[in-house]
Amino acid sequence: MKTRKGAVFFIAILLLVSTILGSGCVDNSSKEGDNKAVKSGDTVQVDYTGKLENGTVFDTSREDVAKQAGIYVDGRTYTPLTFVAGAGQMIKGFDKGIIGMKVGEEKIITIPPEEAYGEYDKSKILAVPIEELNLTEPPEAGQKLPTNYGLVIITDVNKTHAMIDFNHELAGKTLVFDIKIISIE
Repeated sequence: MKTRKGAVFFIAILLLVSTILGSGCVDNSSKEGDNKAVKSGDTVQVDYTGKLENGTVFDTSREDVAKQAGIYVDGRTYTPLTFVAGAGQMIKGFDKGIIGMKVGEEKIITIPPEEAYGEYDKSKILAVPIEELNLTEPPEAGQKLPTNYGLVIITDVNKTHAMIDFNHELAGKTLVFDIKIISIE
């Protein structure tokens, strides 16, 4: 009789434990946090290195990579980039590329021009009278000028005008990013 009561008690405990575990009434917060995938609206931190198709590094969040690539800027803070996924704060291909990634995951994404800075548009090269540039010295081809639209490049200069390229410097280029998800909130 005692054996039967013990067996019934043991089975009852097993049923209770399996019911609790099966219902989700346990704290899986650490496991869920590790398995959470990036979705639109999440605030994420990523380490990244942006390259051209030929391997030339044009930007990174990592100081060691910047120094090795020869693009280190003294005084810049090299830290993971924080942004809201899917909010349009990043180029479209970058936003799309991180969706579904998990903390600690690393990925290489290739972004065509139409999902980055657009195709190169020759109609964005404009002749601007030199006197409108308000420069202290004569302009030179290759010179970069800050504007309300970002940096522009002088492509050619004659006696009266400077040809200015208003395309983003990465327009028309396929970009390759090495990305690592640091955190998801």
